[in-house]
Order: sequence, then C-alpha cells, then structure tokens
Amino acid sequence: MAEAKLPGSGRTQRIAGAWLSRLLLYCYVVFGVQTALNSHVQGAELDLAKAVLVAPPNLSGPEGKALNLLVEEVQKRTLIRWEVAHTWPADSVPVIAVGPAAALKSFAGPFAAALASRPAVKGAEGYRIAVLKASRAAPAVFVIGNDARGVLFGVGRLLRELHMVRGKVTLADTIDLATAPKYPLRGHQLGYRPKTNSYDGWNLALWEQYIRDLVVFGTNAIELIPPRSDDAANSPHFPLPQMDMMVGMSKLCADYGLDVWIWYPAMDRDYANPQTVAFALKEWGEVFRKLPRIDAVFVPGGDPGHTRPRVLMALLEKQTANLHRYHPKAQMWVSPQSFTQEWLDEFEDILRKEQPAWLSGVVFGPQVRVSLPELRKAIPAKYPIRRYPDITHSLRCQYPVPDWDLAYALTLAREPINPRPQGEVVIFRAFQDQAIGFITYSEGCNDDVNKIVWSSLGWNPEAKVPDILREYSRYFIGDRYGDDFAHGLLALEKNWQGPLLTHESVDTTLQQFQALEKRARPQDLLNWRFQQALYRAYYDAYQHRRLIHETELEARAMDKLRAAGQIGALLAMKEAEAILDRAATAKVATDWRARVFELAEALFQSIRMQLSVPRYQAIAVGRGATLDTVDVPLNNRLWLQQRFAELRRLESEADRLKGIDAIVNWSDPGPGGYYDDLGNLTRQPHLVRGPGFQKDPAFLQSPLIGFAYFPGWRLSWCRHADGLNDAPLRMRYTDLDVGARYKIRVVYAGDTFRPKVRLLANDTIEIHPFIRKEVPVRPVEFAIPPEATRNGQLNLTWYQESGRGGAGRGCQVAEVWLIKK
Repeated sequence: MAEAKLPGSGRTQRIAGAWLSRLLLYCYVVFGVQTALNSHVQGAELDLAKAVLVAPPNLSGPEGKALNLLVEEVQKRTLIRWEVAHTWPADSVPVIAVGPAAALKSFAGPFAAALASRPAVKGAEGYRIAVLKASRAAPAVFVIGNDARGVLFGVGRLLRELHMVRGKVTLADTIDLATAPKYPLRGHQLGYRPKTNSYDGWNLALWEQYIRDLVVFGTNAIELIPPRSDDAANSPHFPLPQMDMMVGMSKLCADYGLDVWIWYPAMDRDYANPQTVAFALKEWGEVFRKLPRIDAVFVPGGDPGHTRPRVLMALLEKQTANLHRYHPKAQMWVSPQSFTQEWLDEFEDILRKEQPAWLSGVVFGPQVRVSLPELRKAIPAKYPIRRYPDITHSLRCQYPVPDWDLAYALTLAREPINPRPQGEVVIFRAFQDQAIGFITYSEGCNDDVNKIVWSSLGWNPEAKVPDILREYSRYFIGDRYGDDFAHGLLALEKNWQGPLLTHESVDTTLQQFQALEKRARPQDLLNWRFQQALYRAYYDAYQHRRLIHETELEARAMDKLRAAGQIGALLAMKEAEAILDRAATAKVATDWRARVFELAEALFQSIRMQLSVPRYQAIAVGRGATLDTVDVPLNNRLWLQQRFAELRRLESEADRLKGIDAIVNWSDPGPGGYYDDLGNLTRQPHLVRGPGFQKDPAFLQSPLIGFAYFPGWRLSWCRHADGLNDAPLRMRYTDLDVGARYKIRVVYAGDTFRPKVRLLANDTIEIHPFIRKEVPVRPVEFAIPPEATRNGQLNLTWYQESGRGGAGRGCQVAEVWLIKK
C-alpha cells in the first residue's frame, strides 16, 4: 500500500502530523472511555436459560396465576420451561425469585437480609425488580410485590424486560426498578357482543390470553357487557352464549385478581313505570347473581338509554340495593352522556343538593356536553370521576383523528385498525389529574396499540411513546423487531396526518413493513398483531396510489368537459365518462390490493377479525369491515355520472353547455370572491380553527372536520366543518371591497339533518334565522347586508339550536362561496 502523505511543506507536514496524532489519541481516549461507560451502564446479560423459579409455597390464587403467566409466556417465546421450586437450589444456578414482600424470607434465600434493608416501595400494586450478586452464588433476579397485584405486575414488567428468542432468555444484570402506579384504575372494556369487530368470535382461551397481554402492561380492571345491550340478539361467531361467556370472563378476572366492572345501559322506555322497574330489577339481578366477581357497575346516562336524570337516579338507587344482595361491596357509577343542557343541570343539581350515598362516582365519557374540568367543578368532590375514553373509533366519536383525509374516511371509515400512540398521549394527558383513572371504550382488537399506550401511561404518565412501543414490539412481535416495528407503528400514525394526495411517506411506510415481512419467520407471519400492521401499511399505500390515479383521471375528464364548446356537450360528456370509468377497469397497485385481501383472511383465521360483511359476516360495513370499502370511489365520478344523466335529458344544447360550465367552474367564486371547501385542509383559509387537537382533543371548542358519505354526493359534500354542541362555527374575511355588495352561497351537508342552523354576520346581523338543511343537498344563497362589510372585514358565525343532547353534531357546513356582486 502506498504511504499517505500530508500536503504542504515538510514543517507543515510535521505540525499537521503531530496535531493529527494528538487528535487520534484524544478520540481514542474520549470515545474509548465513553464506550466503556456505556458498556458499564448497560451491563452484561444474565443467561437465564437454566434458571430456577423460586416462590413461596403458599401463594394466593392471583399470585399463582402470576407465576404461571411468567413460566408459560417465556416458554411460548423460547421453548424453555423453567422449573418452579419453593426452596433455594443447592446448585449454583441462576434464580428468579418471585413473591410478595410480606413473605420475603420464604423465597429470598441468602439475599433476604440484603433485600430487607432496602427502602420499601410505596403504594398499592407496586413492586421491585432487582438483580443481586454474591461471591459464592449465581446471580439472582427478584420480583417482589407490595401485594398480590404487585407480584402480578412485577412479573409483567419482568416479561417486558427479558430478551427472548428461541432457545435463549437473558436479562440485563444492572436492572433495579422500584415503582408503583400513578392512577389506581387502569382498565379496558371487553364486550362480548355482536357489534364488535372481533370479540364475538373469541373463546375463553383467547380471552384469557388477551387479558394476560393487558396485565403485562399494567391493566387492573376489565369492563364486561351484559347479554342485553344496544346490539343484535346473537352473532354467528359466538362460541358460547353471552351469559355463559360473561360468567367465564368474570371468573378469569377473579382468578387474576382484577377488578370487574359492568357497563350496564338502562334502555327500557319508561322507568317511571313500576312494572318496567320491576322487570329491570329482575333482569339485572339475574346477571349480578351469576357473576362470581363484580366490583362496580357503570350505567351510561345515554348512548344508549334516554331517561331523565331524576327517574334514572331513582332506578339506580334500587339497582344498587339489588347489586348489594350478591356483591355487598360493589359500587354504582353513572355518566351524564347524551344529556341535554336541561338534563345536565338537573343531574348536577341532584348531586350537589342530595349527594346520594349509594352513588360511588361519575364517569366522563363520549357525548358529555362539557369538558372534564367543567364537570369536575360542577359536582361535589366526594364523587370521584372515572374517564371512559373512546380509543376505538376514528370519526363521529369522542376523539376523532384530527384533520383526517377524506380518502381514509371513505375507505377506513369509523372503526379501522387504528394505532394512534402519539394522539392517545395527547388525549390521556388532557386533564389527566381530574380523574382517578380510566376504563377505555373499545369495540375490538383494532385498538390494541392504543390500549397498551393507555395502560402504560396509567402506570407512569411520563412514559415516552417510543419506549412504550419498543416494549410492545419486543414482547408481542419479537425481540429482534423491537425498534423497527415500533418505528413502523409511529409511521402508520403519521400516514394519517396531512393530505394523502401528496403524502409520499405512505409508500415509505409500506417499504419499511415489506422489509420486516421479507425477513419474518413463518411463525411471525401468523402473529395477528404483525398481520394488523401489515394490513394497514398495504391498505394505506393502496389508497394513496388509487387517490393519485383517480385524481388524475378526474382532471383529464374535466379537460374534456372544458372542450364542450368546441366538440359539443354530448360528446364531451361521453369522452369524460369513458375516462372516469377507467378507475374501475384499469386498477392500480393490484398486487397491494391482493395482499390486503390475503391479510384480511389471515386476520379472520388468527384473531377472528371480521373485515368484511359478505366474507366474514361482520355486523355492518361501518363496524370495521374495511375490505368492503377498499374500492370506494375517491373522485367525483358518481356525482358526475348523475349530472351527466340530468344534462342529457335537456333538449337545449345551450342548457347542456351551461350545466357543464357549472361543473367545470364549481369552485370559482368569480372576480373578487372567495371559496372555502371547509373539510379540505388545503382549501379552508377563512375557517377560524380554535385551540386545535393538542389543547382540545374532543373538539369541544374547535371546529371539527367531520365526514358523511352518501353515494352520488360530491366529495366536497362528504366532508365538512362542524361546531359541536353550542360551540359556534366561525369564518373570518379581511381586505374586502368596502364599496361592493356581497352574497354568500353555502352547502349545508353532514351526517345529520335534524338540527336547525342559524347564520350571523359580525355577531349582530342575522343572515338567516334557524333553518333546516336542504334535502337533497344543494347550494343555497343569501344576501350579505352592505353594513356587514363596510369596514372591509366580515365575520360569519353559525350556530345550531342550543342545549341539544346526543352526539352534539349538527352545525355542519361543507362549502362556502363569498361572491362579489
């Protein structure tokens, strides 16, 4: 090899050479020491393949379940089954000692004194995990719980810390954790009922596995649903009758020492009728009698149910006595969901003035008219508040995906596979200290990642999302996937942020998952959590490619229509329609589409996900059956076909050309005018956005971008801005012509046509009184009085009728033209 020479003179070379030598020495020392420090901090890995599990002989039932959980979950991942002993082994083999702090001497062996001298972990359900070493003994791993649940959750944390591959299990020898949960209630609703997208196909073995999975991340409560709720009477997927499954799930929770809640809606028509009350007491009492464990019953005030608070509270007082016949310590909770303002005032008045002793607490859930801090302030402090956050839905829900693209709303709809880790952190931390904890609202395993995020934050609100996702990925997918799969989940959430048409990273997300798919083992590809992520990655990328294709087709069709004056209206429409039809006949990314269908079948086989109504007998397309909407049109071809049919019936060519001109120039407000497509992120410059998702994730004070789909609607009608409850919807214009006269053209669309809408200019000038939306949907026009724009500015404010209950939606505006006359 030729000798490398420094440029310059000999003296310059000597100086540079000496400087380079010192630099290399400095780098060696600094980075060598840093590497050594990192190695010391990280520590060595303890080989636990031949470890012996030591536990006290008299463990409680839940503690015994914790031990089984540890042994069996390690065996599933490594094919290693640890021996369980009740005395310290004589051989110098690694020991994993598990038990409650109260029985430390019975399982800590030669380390008992050293462990007893350590400060105690404070708090119920807390635990310590530590590795101790002695000169004449092999290292020992200790899991010491403050109580039975502390043992259970300590075992769960150990499982998350272990590195497990086939034939090998190791643990960092520097581990030393002492922790207890921040919030005492950390649960999830698991409803065995037809409406769910997967749960109705699960047997007790699947339920036990899923409950175990949640326990590993700190879940301490499960909420069940009774046989009669707002649902179908039966499901073709049920392996057991609903009551039998409810009893079995209650017993599973009791075996693991978890709290059992029941979400019990009061759905009968008239609870002021003594016969209705007698029927309800008998029906609910039978459920209470059969369940081996009930810790609390939660009755929603609405959604479903619609009983005035005074009558509802009288019923629940009787039901509390009914409950205590079989479960004397069980609690009764209620929520003010779907209440009108009048009913909410009545509910709060009962709690303040009467303070019923039988009521244990209040639940804050979907369709509550006020924010959590407002509810906390309005009710007596003696009543704790439990959160009931909807983590399962993506639109028309409590916490919709902010600024979702219409293509996703039309195809993935309300209940897709929806990992939203960063979004769930925002939702969790919004007013977290106003409640004692949570039990989430779930309709299936589509929200699995979100459950783990909530459970982790319920234990430690400061936990970082990447760390949570790494633990999720390492434990559920495999040790070698930790970082890559975690990054993939974050990328899936990012897929939903911003306009899809120009979202190039959607394809990158698919490439990342294809790389994981390529190196996956057959066993990995059978993992339903892996399948879910792959399904979403392929689905999103397919929609992205389709949106680009169909947008281009519509643009070419519009070019044909613009030539109607030269080639004639009928020929222009014929050629435009032929171009639009290519969306159905010349599909794109067909290999990705095929993979979506393959993964849907795999998910039905692995976890009973029902991603299609005809194929898998999902209860409805909107209930997670995203396979049935995979090819929903993403351009205006259905609306255009309707308009073409109408124009062809016209006898006059001039009228046909006029109709085509209206299509081509739909969004043109004319000289000096303005157009806003309020559901389109790129075309809403005059919408006043408010605090936004980061500060207002329920959109109680911010305009919400909502969606509704009716075949034949323009895409601009399928999305809208929505002001919830009594919150107004506002638009602001500046730099208007002070000497001009204006009119406004509006499209009132949305998913509900019951509420009336009123429009004011500058808060004082009524543009129109409360009116109902036009059906069928069409633009309507109103004059703007000259005094409204006299200073060159215009503020428009829409209201719906105040005090309404239910979901709060109704003030829904799709398109607005401000037209200069």
